[in-house]
Amino acid sequence: MLTGNGQKGWPYIQRLLVDLFQFMEPFLRHAELGDPVRVLYKGTLRVLLVLLHDFPEFLCDYHFTFCDVIPPSCIQMRNIILSAFPRSMRLPDPSTPNLKIDLLQEITQSPRILSEVDAVLRAKQMKADIDEYLKTRQQSSPFLSELKEKLFLSPNEAASAGTRYNVPLINSLVLYVGMQNVWAINVQAIQQLEGRTPHAQSATNAFQQHLYSPTNTDVIAALDIFQTLINDLDTERRYLFLNAVANQLRYPNTHTHYFSFVILYLFTESNQEIIQEQITRVLLERLIVNRPHPWGLLITFIELIKNLRYNFWNRSFIRCAPEIEKLFESVSRSCGGPKPVDESMVSGWGLT
Repeated sequence: MLTGNGQKGWPYIQRLLVDLFQFMEPFLRHAELGDPVRVLYKGTLRVLLVLLHDFPEFLCDYHFTFCDVIPPSCIQMRNIILSAFPRSMRLPDPSTPNLKIDLLQEITQSPRILSEVDAVLRAKQMKADIDEYLKTRQQSSPFLSELKEKLFLSPNEAASAGTRYNVPLINSLVLYVGMQNVWAINVQAIQQLEGRTPHAQSATNAFQQHLYSPTNTDVIAALDIFQTLINDLDTERRYLFLNAVANQLRYPNTHTHYFSFVILYLFTESNQEIIQEQITRVLLERLIVNRPHPWGLLITFIELIKNLRYNFWNRSFIRCAPEIEKLFESVSRSCGGPKPVDESMVSGWGLT
């Protein structure tokens, strides 16, 4: 079903895997792994590893749907899915000294996503409001102030989901806003390149110029939404929001580039160390489990710990206990060394 008829069997395999994840979810949510469930869990990991090796494009295309139904606690399972990349692509080693990620041609190419990213937004009648704010950034709009209250489940839904918060809605909101922003930036980059002599400016440079522009209203409107979420949400919902962002740190593409920028921007702009600590936690907990680790996750963490701009090693939560400090140093060594360097020597992947 995965090999023949032009991928016509993919939706059926995707549905079977979703059913499997949904069946396991109550057990995994409460860590109730009796012997039968433990065997099923290990078998599921093996199936995912086979798919990662033989059909990585399948995991790439449906990553959003799978992450929607996998509990946040199942970090290794999610990492396997997010580590998938097209077989035609060669990933640069993230630990390569002076690797210029921002010069990779792949970061101008958007990934294929076969999931209905906006389905939940349409069901909750939020899509039109999001589109309107991204288009106009109207300051008098109640959209931002009302946003956090829309992320709750109804009491009946919460009872069956085991949480008060609408995780699929948070995931959908984050990716949809990012996709709309990436599309707008690509349009701006294409318009900028039209009429220029060949090779006068690369598509990569044009994309980055518009992404990092402090006056780009499209980018600012999206960052308004993300900053509202990270500042106004309580700790649990903020964790779910940051997980939704980290779920897009995959192989080199426009989404990985964009959401790496977003998470580093939020780290830099926050004046609350508790938020910076929670961003670090979301990245770190995905790195301390067994491999594989998503490429974009590694690139983002390396940028965070090695670029002096982020002042990472002077944060108090790094030094709160000797065992915590040793953990950070151990993980950073495995990612290419803990020593921070001047920002001109690192990837160029972060803020400029």
